[in-house]
Amino acid sequence: MGITVGISAHTTPAGFWRRLFLSPNGVIGLIIVLGLIFCATFAEILAPYDPAKMGTGGRFLPPSGEFFLGTDEFGRDMLSRILYGSRITLLIGAVAVGISMTMGMLVGMLAAFRRGWLETILMRSTDVLFSFTETLIALSFVAVLGPSLQNAVIAVGVAGIPFYARTCYSAALVETSKPYFEASISAGAGPGRLLFFHLMPNVLPTMIVVATLGVSTAILAAAGLSFLGLGAQPPTSEWGYMLAGSRDYINRAPWLMTIPGLAIAITVLGFNLLGDGLRTSLDPVERCLLYTSDAADE
Repeated sequence: MGITVGISAHTTPAGFWRRLFLSPNGVIGLIIVLGLIFCATFAEILAPYDPAKMGTGGRFLPPSGEFFLGTDEFGRDMLSRILYGSRITLLIGAVAVGISMTMGMLVGMLAAFRRGWLETILMRSTDVLFSFTETLIALSFVAVLGPSLQNAVIAVGVAGIPFYARTCYSAALVETSKPYFEASISAGAGPGRLLFFHLMPNVLPTMIVVATLGVSTAILAAAGLSFLGLGAQPPTSEWGYMLAGSRDYINRAPWLMTIPGLAIAITVLGFNLLGDGLRTSLDPVERCLLYTSDAADE
């Protein structure tokens, strides 16, 4: 009886949050990500100056009471640019991962569900794209579409499709072999119901973890494209572009490169830690261990 009660309690949202808060990595990652969301949401209130306004202060002013993170080569306030850059960073991660996850899940679920020639075509095409690095695919897309932040985000999203498709395909294959799925087929469930009401909800937890970890990869890839001059263009307050613009002043004003570099590193760390915490919270093995512990306590 105690085990049954434990299982029902921990399959609820409250049980999920409990497991997440028991994970140190998950808590730290959640704090960092929530902090980033807070900065992005209230950037207009938090930023003391217009991030694009030149001559706000003197050129290359070091961090001080008036300019908390100093100023850049055009006298723009670095704190304001970092805060507004958090919006762009979140947008890059959300849109790029949204493209990758949506298309990847569709390809992976169709291949696992239909099998046969459709599975062969979809997965062999995925394998071909998977043989190239995501950076190379993204560079190729930007070269065709032209350098801009929007094109960089699309390129990063498209480059991630093979990885998400392969991951979803593996998870969906496991689900299609389970008794509940075969019973649904025997009961006469149509393809749409099987895909979106039976298959997708059961592969979604795995894909959410992958997507959370993928946000950091997308942010790094977009920052790399901007650093190469293929992503964000001036005067956009994008962290990768800020890194590229400050490389000539590393000796004169090291904070110009250090601050956006730390912002990228902390953001990537936050999403990685949150993804690790989500993996632990959604892992059936971890849940079973927690249920057993609760049952022993009772």
